[in-house]
Amino acid sequence: MRISIIGSGNVATHLSAAFKNAGHRIVQVYSRNMQSAALLAYHVGAEAVDDPAVISPGTDLFILAIKDDAIAKFIPHLCAFNIPVAHTSGAVSLQQLSDAIPNAGVFYPLQTFSKTKEVNFRDVPMCIEGANEAITQVLENLARDISNHVYQVSSAQRKVLHLAAVFACNFTNHLYSIGEQLLADSDMSFEMLRPLIAETADKIKGHSPATVQTGPAVRNDERTMQAHLQMLQQQPHLQDIYTLLSQDIIKNHIKHNGDK
Repeated sequence: MRISIIGSGNVATHLSAAFKNAGHRIVQVYSRNMQSAALLAYHVGAEAVDDPAVISPGTDLFILAIKDDAIAKFIPHLCAFNIPVAHTSGAVSLQQLSDAIPNAGVFYPLQTFSKTKEVNFRDVPMCIEGANEAITQVLENLARDISNHVYQVSSAQRKVLHLAAVFACNFTNHLYSIGEQLLADSDMSFEMLRPLIAETADKIKGHSPATVQTGPAVRNDERTMQAHLQMLQQQPHLQDIYTLLSQDIIKNHIKHNGDK
């Protein structure tokens, strides 16, 4: 399949490589920054463009891998081509595309991406949605070319999935950052926490997170929690985070286990 990529960021970079490795041809890479477009285009053997006016209709599919708030603004540049278009957003509805483009779809990889870290796309859940049966089948076939985990997910479901991912990934990573800073303030290395983090992540591979929760909150250890809050007295915003999370862990534990 001939695919043109609109965007040159993290998602565009990893998807382009995955498509190329699966035997598909990347026709063009568009970015407002020609240097970024050229770098990605070089790696996947495509033409780099930085002007919407020179985007070529000689493709089978446009993948919109751009910021959520830029999607609606870019749609008019593709309407006249009568070529399928799919965006990669977790939060933007299919309708935002399908109102203007009949063969519209969503091609959402549920993963966090960095340009400098390689990702095995075979393990990445691909969430697809199409405005009609034909585009849905095209996207499903393409997704199965690069991933072993393909799901048809509606726009409403995808918004919930994206919200869950923010809690499970983005917020969790921020808590790692807080832990790192607390250690650094006492001349200790984040390396000391890495095995703990890895073991916690390993546990939930086969268990519900609620069933393997540990720590002072789940034990309702008031003395330890108060000691922790005392240690954070110079950082009231961290006290707020600690209290809110501890209270929610206690409530969640009671919900799943009663007053054991």
